[in-house]
Amino acid sequence: METSDAGLASGRVGAASIAFAGLAATAPVVTLVTVVPAAFAAGAGPLVPWSFAVAGLLLLIFCAGQAAMIRRFPSAGAAYSQVAHGLGRPGGVAAAWLAIAGYHAIQFGLYALAGLAAAPLLSGFGLTAPWWAVAAACWAIVALCGTMRIEVAAAVIGLFAVAQAAVLAGVGAANVLQPAGGRVTTGSIVVDSALDRPALGLLLAVAALAFAGFESSAACAEEGFQPRRSAGFGGYWAVLLITLLLGGFAWSMIVASGPDRITAAAGRGPELLFDLAGERLAPWAVTLGRAMLFTGVLAAILALHTAIARYLYALSRERVLPAVLGRTRRRTAAPRAASVTQSLIAGATLAGAHAAGADPGPRTARWLITGGALSVLILLLFVAVAALLRLNRVPGPEGPWGRFLAPVLSTVSLASLAFLAFRDLPALLALPAGYPLVRAIPAALAACVLLAVAHALLLRRFRPVVYAGIGLAGTPVVITPATPHAEPKSTPIPRQRDPGAHRPERVDRNQLRSAPAEVEGSEIG
Repeated sequence: METSDAGLASGRVGAASIAFAGLAATAPVVTLVTVVPAAFAAGAGPLVPWSFAVAGLLLLIFCAGQAAMIRRFPSAGAAYSQVAHGLGRPGGVAAAWLAIAGYHAIQFGLYALAGLAAAPLLSGFGLTAPWWAVAAACWAIVALCGTMRIEVAAAVIGLFAVAQAAVLAGVGAANVLQPAGGRVTTGSIVVDSALDRPALGLLLAVAALAFAGFESSAACAEEGFQPRRSAGFGGYWAVLLITLLLGGFAWSMIVASGPDRITAAAGRGPELLFDLAGERLAPWAVTLGRAMLFTGVLAAILALHTAIARYLYALSRERVLPAVLGRTRRRTAAPRAASVTQSLIAGATLAGAHAAGADPGPRTARWLITGGALSVLILLLFVAVAALLRLNRVPGPEGPWGRFLAPVLSTVSLASLAFLAFRDLPALLALPAGYPLVRAIPAALAACVLLAVAHALLLRRFRPVVYAGIGLAGTPVVITPATPHAEPKSTPIPRQRDPGAHRPERVDRNQLRSAPAEVEGSEIG
């Protein structure tokens, strides 16, 4: 296998492909099957689609700052490079570990759901399969696609994402065209009874966590047709599509069931979506919907795998991780070593779970996905703060909205959402407040950040050149060593305003010998 240090190839994917990758990573069909019925059963009613609309609006504001950071620092490291330039190198390493840990947790949760999603399809053929067999089949497909050219992987992800969106749009349209009672009433969208404040906060936190994964599209920045623009536009479109699918379909469920009967209908749980479709469409359409649930899970796993592989590649390219993971295959320009490493990690975890006799189900998937989504929510907060600091510390072409207003609003809103999520963590996990897992998830996230910062500080102490290159996307770091026979430090170094400083041949060379050693090529704090 021929490898290369040439890096990832640019001009491989466009904004549309990146947007569909972000859409696929959120697995909206999983949210509609598992989360939305539970919210309706709690009596949220029309507040469910409104909560998705509010969360989508807040994340669109976040995308303004993220797109500006991508224009300045297009990197496969995505949040890693952005946070490094805004909050410093230790913050960048912490962002990378939060992203890798969060995406892995969500991915493992989706593997746990794969068997349940495939069971109805297999039963139609008179077959059954244990969860680990279905998970192993998904793992093999993801491992194979992950090593291919990015345009091939993006085409597979995009195909699944488009099919998922098309089926959801078709079923949603059938719900609206055949409403309960024969007409669409204002009760399906007008909130006539308010929940208490804690319930409203919980609902908004759930809606925000449902978007976790869209920001992974930024990892394709270097491979975009326009490296400084494609990923930014892709993020905007991903949030918009997710908002329309989640909010629009949730509203169609209210219309189909009736505003006064949606709470009782939600007692069907995950079958609500398919029961509503079965009342209005042919049986094959319901089967198609179940197939989309399984392919949605598979597409999300593949999209997250692609993002994780590029984070590993970006860290290894800068020698923060072993350099072998920072090489690409010469023929495909794909980070093959990083992709294979991620596949081995996932495979070892699945094999270990099977060997331990685990039988993961919806509860295990809920815990893993919620923990991973919380990690991603903190990551978004880091990016928002980094954008606010960097874009204003080093002004560029951005206007007041992209440079200041959007980062401020996104920082405040994401901090508020994070507070609500951690405050209502027992309800998000469906566990008692004193349950060990409720305390373990925040502790694990804090430990992840602290260990990452310690990692960065150790690099600063023992490998200063590597530390200087953090967040530079592989840009060479030039070290100017101190001259052995330096003049006394009292000799001034010429400044730009000194006569003749702009003419190197007129500057006394003895003055230059007194310059201390410095690291060039980096302006990260």
